[in-house]
Amino acid sequence: MYAAIRQAKARTGTAEELARRIKEGAIPIISDVEGFMAYYVVYAPDDTVTAISIFNNFASAEEANRRAIAWAEQSLAPLLVGQTSAVAGPVIVHTLA
Repeated sequence: MYAAIRQAKARTGTAEELARRIKEGAIPIISDVEGFMAYYVVYAPDDTVTAISIFNNFASAEEANRRAIAWAEQSLAPLLVGQTSAVAGPVIVHTLA
């Protein structure tokens, strides 16, 4: 199992619009990557937005980050402050309820 993680700082007060754009734009792009397993977005109190995608191989996690960064640059730029960072790697610990 591999995770693709993207993180950015949102402009204050944009959480609802970010969620709408992500649901309509990012989810179809990311879930179309071969090996897709799950997608989560966390919006922290300091306006940090973290998107976590889970895949069954590393190449897919990297491809998801490539697609997501390109999409965010075009679709989320007015809602974000600064650059979006991205990392991918193996999940070394996980558990389910």
